[in-house]
Amino acid sequence: RVHGGSRTIHKRVDDVAAMSLFEVISQQNAVSTNRVIDYFLNEDEDNNKVLFVKVAAIETDSILKRDDEDAEKLSKGIQVFDTHCISFTLHMIFPQIAIDKGVLDANIDVEPTIEVDVLGKSSDEVADAILSQVPSGENGIVIVLQGLSGTGKGTTVAKLQQKLSNAVTWSNGNLFRSFSLLATAYCKQHEIELTESVLTGELLHELEGMLQFGKFNGIYDIKITGLGFDTYVSEIELTELKSAVVSTTIPTVAKFTQGEVVKFASSAISLMRQDGVNVLVEGRAVSIWEA
Repeated sequence: RVHGGSRTIHKRVDDVAAMSLFEVISQQNAVSTNRVIDYFLNEDEDNNKVLFVKVAAIETDSILKRDDEDAEKLSKGIQVFDTHCISFTLHMIFPQIAIDKGVLDANIDVEPTIEVDVLGKSSDEVADAILSQVPSGENGIVIVLQGLSGTGKGTTVAKLQQKLSNAVTWSNGNLFRSFSLLATAYCKQHEIELTESVLTGELLHELEGMLQFGKFNGIYDIKITGLGFDTYVSEIELTELKSAVVSTTIPTVAKFTQGEVVKFASSAISLMRQDGVNVLVEGRAVSIWEA
């Protein structure tokens, strides 16, 4: 985020060409990225071009490395099959642990992937390209977007939500965090350390029973009841679910709850579809699976 003086710049100007580079960068969006790239591509000084390419390569390698590290943590015990899958995702992840537990079926029918090249495109153009593949006038559709960090998934989902009527977003992240919150609370109450051996099928089934998806107070939400909790995800997603203790336990908990999260998400999304709601899902391949 770029600050100007004592206030944050949030200027929106339709005529991008008339804006200064500082104003464009201040928007922190796809327009900013494309303008910076264009600036250096047309830069007369070769040294500046070389420097830009070098910095871009470093940042790209950093993103790929971080994503690979995250994927390794989440993919423990996961078998990856090279197959097409749901719209706008790249790979279908079959959690082997969940299959072995009988939580998920290894053999499912999936839809083909549709790849969208986002290079040089605004978020509006990317959203329009996706919507061009969606039957017009239909409700109860599900669009799943998967990509590396920083590729604009969240921005694109926000645009799709503006363009689609009756659309909501779904994040598996909050569900993983909810399981982690309950698991840490369970261990604290029983005065034991949260280790892999604690996360038995019986315990996970018990924790799953403390999570209920439905329409509460007029909106779809996840209710958490048990181990001292009686709240909704929407009420704690920026507080307890983002706490340090929850964040540090997610890799361990996620390793054993991939199947439970997939099953819960599939049921929740099906419920919303039946209600005519359009559902937008975004995330990493290792945490997205539509059953």
